[in-house]
Order: sequence, then C-alpha cells, then structure tokens
Amino acid sequence: MRISVVIPALNEAGNIGRLVEETYKEVPPAMLAEVIVVDDASTDATGDEVKALIRDGRHPGLRYLRHDKRSGQSSALRSGITAARSAVVATMDGDGQNDPRDIPKLVARLASPGTCGPALVNGWRTSRKDTGSKRWASKAANKIRDAVLKDECPDTGCGIKAYWRDAFLRLPFFTSMHRYLPALFQTYGHEVAYVPVNDRPRQAGVSKYNNLNRALVGLYDLVGVSWLRRRTNVPLATEHNGEAAAQPDTRPATDDIEATSASIER
Repeated sequence: MRISVVIPALNEAGNIGRLVEETYKEVPPAMLAEVIVVDDASTDATGDEVKALIRDGRHPGLRYLRHDKRSGQSSALRSGITAARSAVVATMDGDGQNDPRDIPKLVARLASPGTCGPALVNGWRTSRKDTGSKRWASKAANKIRDAVLKDECPDTGCGIKAYWRDAFLRLPFFTSMHRYLPALFQTYGHEVAYVPVNDRPRQAGVSKYNNLNRALVGLYDLVGVSWLRRRTNVPLATEHNGEAAAQPDTRPATDDIEATSASIER
C-alpha cells in the first residue's frame, strides 16, 4: 500500500528535520507516497528546517502545511490527513520519539481499505523512554480509560499509528480526539489492532504537555467519548438490487444449519 505520513509539529526545531530525513531513509520508497509536516503555528525554526529539506530536492513528496494559529495536535492531524493523497495514512509525533522503522510493521498489519480486518493499527510503547512520573501517569490514565471505554487499548497516547484515511475523516472531530482513536474506530464499526513499537528519548526541545493539564482535559474528554459511544448506532447496510432471491431448500442438511448458525453468531 502507498501511504501518506503525517507529522504534526509544534516548536520541534532540532527534531523535525532529523525525523523527516529518517522517515525517507527507513520507509521503503515503494511504500512512501508523501510526507506531510503540519506546523501548528510554531514560533521557532520548525518551518525553516522542513522548507530547507523541500528545497534540497532529495525528498520527493515532502509537503509543509502551516496553521495560521495554534489549534492543537488533533487539528494538525486532521489538516494533514485531509490534505493527504493516499488512502492509508501513518502518523508520528514531531518530537522524534516515535521510530519511523515501525511504520512498515504497522502497515503490514493493516487491512486494505474497504476489506475485512483492522482499519487502525495503534502503536504500543512497551518500554517508554520518558520520565517516571509521565510513565506512571500514562499507565494510570490508560487503566481508567479502558475501564470506562473498554477499547482494550494498552497505549492510546502513542502517536505512531496507521489507518484508513476515509475512516478517520468520517469520525466526529473534537480537540484531543487523537487520544481516543481506537475507541472511536471501534464505535464506528471498525476493527482495531495493537502492535509493539520502539520508543526513544527526546533529543531537543521540551514536551508540550504536563501531567496536570493532560489529566484535566483527559477526564473531560473521557465523559464526552463515553457518551458518544453509548449514543452511536452504526448498523450494517446491505444493498439489494431488486432481483428475486432464490428459494431456500426446505430440507437443509445438518452442515448447512451449522454454517447458518455460525454466520448469525458472527
């Protein structure tokens, strides 16, 4: 599958240029259609680093989008995914802690758009390279979220993911929705998978979150997503072409009955 890689970034000078170059090195050219960096109104040299890489001409498909005002990570993701030209997108955080070498592994687990199988493959940082307080806060948040939403996601905050573009764009949009993508995809009838990925320490800059503001926003959003899951009903719609259906055999064999029962249970 040809994919678009979308990277939201806010004041990631010193990280973003290296991450873009690494992405082109580690993702096979036959797979990588484009890399889209979405700058959420940075005030440092984030944009300069990306534009310099565009000018050097060695990174085909590299694109740079900039927000006119700071709007948050979910907005940056949506801007990039809306602009993407591929049916499959992979996302990474702009701080360089996600490893581009994991992208082919996520895409390999993803089903082709419109077929049966995972529409979202979420990375799972089994060995986080962050401060102890953030690791414990993340672990606690994941347990609380899973107890409420029951999405069985071990690491919803992991920024590296692969998913169907159209499925994402059909989801209801709200600030911080990127932290609830597994639950939202499931709510809209899609299968989700989780794959262990590498995690790396930040090389430059500072984190844009702290435990307190993440907890307060997270609780507020958790209530909303829980309500959304309970109030969303997405039935399976089957198209019929008007032709008369074949008459069923009135004396079905035992195997046919068992097959029908299995189909209903599925």
